[in-house]
Amino acid sequence: MGETGGGAGPSGLGVDLHLELSAAGGRRAVLIAALREAVRGGRLAPGTRLPPYRSLATDLGIARNTVADAYAELVAEGWLTSRQGSGTRVADRVAAPPPRPVHPAAPPPLPYDLVQGKPDPAAFPRAAWLAAARRALTDAPHEAFGIGDPHGRIELRRALTEYLARVRGVRTTPDRIVVCSGAAHALRLLAHVLGTDAPWAVESYGLPFHRGLLAEAGVTTTPVTVDEDGARVADIPRHAGAVLLTPAHQFPTGGPLHPERRTGVLEWARTSGGLVIEDDYDGEFRYDRRPVGSVQGLDPERTVLVGSVSKSLSPTLRIGWMCLPSVLVDRVVAAKGLREPYASATDQLTLADLLVSGAYDRHVRRMRQRHRGRRDRLTTALAERVPAVRVTGIAAGLHAVVELPPGTERAALDAAARHGVAVEGLAPYRHPDARDDVRPDGLVVGYATPPERLYGAAVDTLCEALSEALPGALPGALPGTPPGTSPGALGS
Repeated sequence: MGETGGGAGPSGLGVDLHLELSAAGGRRAVLIAALREAVRGGRLAPGTRLPPYRSLATDLGIARNTVADAYAELVAEGWLTSRQGSGTRVADRVAAPPPRPVHPAAPPPLPYDLVQGKPDPAAFPRAAWLAAARRALTDAPHEAFGIGDPHGRIELRRALTEYLARVRGVRTTPDRIVVCSGAAHALRLLAHVLGTDAPWAVESYGLPFHRGLLAEAGVTTTPVTVDEDGARVADIPRHAGAVLLTPAHQFPTGGPLHPERRTGVLEWARTSGGLVIEDDYDGEFRYDRRPVGSVQGLDPERTVLVGSVSKSLSPTLRIGWMCLPSVLVDRVVAAKGLREPYASATDQLTLADLLVSGAYDRHVRRMRQRHRGRRDRLTTALAERVPAVRVTGIAAGLHAVVELPPGTERAALDAAARHGVAVEGLAPYRHPDARDDVRPDGLVVGYATPPERLYGAAVDTLCEALSEALPGALPGALPGTPPGTSPGALGS
């Protein structure tokens, strides 16, 4: 059997292959049995190239002729194939049985995904990211590929300082920014630094995931009622150690924090010694209003701004940041650890280039226009076909709240699931201790996730489901072109 094409390079070294050879029996028979078992069990898939027999003989410490004879017999039996120029491979017709599932199979995903908080993966700016990565890696100093700085790459912290000041009115410096792996990581670090002696005040409607991770960290949370002007900051307990807010666009109910309440929450921080934690959840995506600056810009020493690219680019990048008061920087870095095991340095360098070059701005503006169009299609379809509902929270963000008649949230969710629409109810976002803040039944409908080719069908199917579940709904088809009236009339 020839060696040509068997995987050996100019040095004569081939690919690696791990085999367990038993001590008993002749070397040839033991090797044949081990190769058969590797193929039969699926570890060597059909088409897998095996090492040249010389290389494998050296690795296993047995005679070359022994390996050559074993290969030849398995070729004759049909387990392997050997062809000049292609080497020795596992035969295509020897297919391993599928592995038995260890756990029950998960239910298949529904075809239409209207769950909030997930951008369309197909919208990731691949060309811009690739170009930025090439520039960033070409220009990066050698030390960028060594042990990381727990503060994060200085290139990204400088770029964020300029970008956040320009776009969000943030007042910070590179030495007061700490890069982390997302908003959840930031909250875990802050919980560790602030300790568990005092509770955190949180909005009465918010992400259950955030409440859960704070509870895991030992932090007690107390709800602050949310109304059309955001959180009622006058109700924040004086003994709270921190308050977690989404002031740019209250999540999930919508609407910015009223200017008087922005002033009020900072007055609470000054008089109580507490910390304002500003989750800039989706503040970049606004449609029917002027930009809303950050609370952090009003008092950088009493506010932490938390941001990430999970909504604007992709959650898989795992890049977030904290703009910290100067007194907290060293404590947060110490809690994070002496190395940077969280956010990839190369991704940080690429994001920095994306920000500096303006490509990030262009992407956000493009997605803002796209999301506004999707929001308009959703609100128009619901207004025309399901008059029993009211749509709110649509001036910004990546989702809408569809308020339902009392007692119909469960029926609406069940109908949506039957029609193949994945969507969430409003009830899980309510803090379990929010006794005085009971909002109408509702759905939290994300309009960013579906690919463009499926979005119209997703909205159409949601309307069909609600028409089935709710009183007062009307039949009809999804309009092809939304009318020129502003959907803002449907709710703020």
